[in-house]
Amino acid sequence: MAAPTGGGVGRRIAYYRSVVRPRMSQQELAAAACVALGTIRKIERGERGVSGTTLEAIADALGIDPTLLLADRDTARTRVHDALPSLSAAIATYDLPDDGPVRPVPELRAAVAEAARWRLAAQYTRIARELPELLGELARGYHAASAVERAELAGFLVRAYRSADAVAYKFGARDLSARLIDLMRWAGPEAGDPLLSASVAYVRTETFFAARAHAAGLRALEHALDSAPAARTTPEIAARGALHMRAAVIAGRAHDASAAATHLGEARSLGDQVQEDVYCGTAFGPESVRIHEVSVAVSLGNDHVHRALDVAREWKPPQDLPAERRSGFYIELARAQLWSGLADDAFESLKVARHIAPQHTREHLWVREDAGTLRRLKRSDSESLTNFAEWCAAT
Repeated sequence: MAAPTGGGVGRRIAYYRSVVRPRMSQQELAAAACVALGTIRKIERGERGVSGTTLEAIADALGIDPTLLLADRDTARTRVHDALPSLSAAIATYDLPDDGPVRPVPELRAAVAEAARWRLAAQYTRIARELPELLGELARGYHAASAVERAELAGFLVRAYRSADAVAYKFGARDLSARLIDLMRWAGPEAGDPLLSASVAYVRTETFFAARAHAAGLRALEHALDSAPAARTTPEIAARGALHMRAAVIAGRAHDASAAATHLGEARSLGDQVQEDVYCGTAFGPESVRIHEVSVAVSLGNDHVHRALDVAREWKPPQDLPAERRSGFYIELARAQLWSGLADDAFESLKVARHIAPQHTREHLWVREDAGTLRRLKRSDSESLTNFAEWCAAT
């Protein structure tokens, strides 16, 4: 049964509650979302509207992205773009923040951690709405903090800037993304945490991807590896492993197969020493390394693409990996399948990516390019391909 395409938000909620999540009653949904049962009933009957906060609480309870509940899918994209000026204003005043309250450190720590979870789950509308205020509050706290607390607050700023950057970069605001990375590089040394500095180097690679300066990006990552702590503790192993994963991909984009193989081998060796988890904001472990094998194969192209197909035949990313990373696997796989003449398989992979993380998939340049190619190759195919191409604004 296909998801309803009309009938409003209430009908979509009812569908995902009763079909995608069998045996989830209205009472169970109300309890999981912390929303009154009467409210759920009225929303599903179309008797009342639903605020953004309530919509996201319901989506969280259903285990889906909020955009799947929106009758107008363009609403999410518009809300993100509308929030970008507020995000820009918040970082423009990083050194002269507006006056206002500052929560205690434990509450700020929890808020920053929650923003990181939204990033990993590709919940970009939520980040866009909440981060401007949080960044202002963190800036106030940092500048008013004692010497003892300032280092920890600097670390909070780095992590919050990273969550904000996910929105800026994914939605094409590359100048804003570059500015956020500059602020991460400013605040990182203030935190006095070399593992956080390694995390900043990992994120900084976005600027090299955006500029297609792949060789320079590889040099920057290799410099970061030279500066990173030795791999003794689990967090240190993960930090170095993540840098090697990133270096392997950008080496592939630079068509340096030897460097890509070397860095991927190092990442694989380090990944085998730790459990899959999120370390300093980055998912790392054997499963993440395997996903990057696909990414490296696609980056190298030509005779290497078959390796991506080989991985996918043997393995699929488990459900407990972050949504952003899992959807990325299927986006990369779709490109490998398309290049290999497997158009139907490529479209299936793109649909899986959309199901996992709609916002991440919709804003991905490769998705737009590949959906456009598929539509040109299969002009007489089903309406679903046309709908998908229009959904992601295929090129």
